[in-house]
Amino acid sequence: MRALTEQDVRTSFINCSKGEARRLAVPRDLGELPWDDLDFLGWRDPGAPDRSYLVVERDERLVGVAMRFQPAQRGFLHRSMCSLCLTTHPRGGVALMTARKAGPAGREGNSVGAYMCTDLACSLYLRGRKVPETGARFEESLTLDERIARTTGNLCAFLDKLTA
Repeated sequence: MRALTEQDVRTSFINCSKGEARRLAVPRDLGELPWDDLDFLGWRDPGAPDRSYLVVERDERLVGVAMRFQPAQRGFLHRSMCSLCLTTHPRGGVALMTARKAGPAGREGNSVGAYMCTDLACSLYLRGRKVPETGARFEESLTLDERIARTTGNLCAFLDKLTA
């Protein structure tokens, strides 16, 4: 992924108003991120534990999505799998991320959801740059490029539902 500026990020959102995009918390370390290892930019809002965002380059334009999720509650330990990168995590490492649909459907309250890594670090898990806490990546015969293509395809399928 190419390096992004704060302005790039703020103008990319398809499912929130311009005012909401101006107010959301953009990562302060954009200049220090490992852009060559990222297939999309994803982050959690440090001031709102139930909000997260992602920005991906698609068809030569940036697409940003604001999402919400329910933070993990106390309870028994179980494992969940991210539907994008197929990394498993213990409780709280994967959550159902819901995003308001773009356009009139979103203004009517329609949304789409997918189970994703709560830290949105799928790209780093794929490349072995980050290891899930007591979670795991399955041993696969796919190449890294094939795993990246699968993850990108899964993300694009989620985005397609947001704009349908």
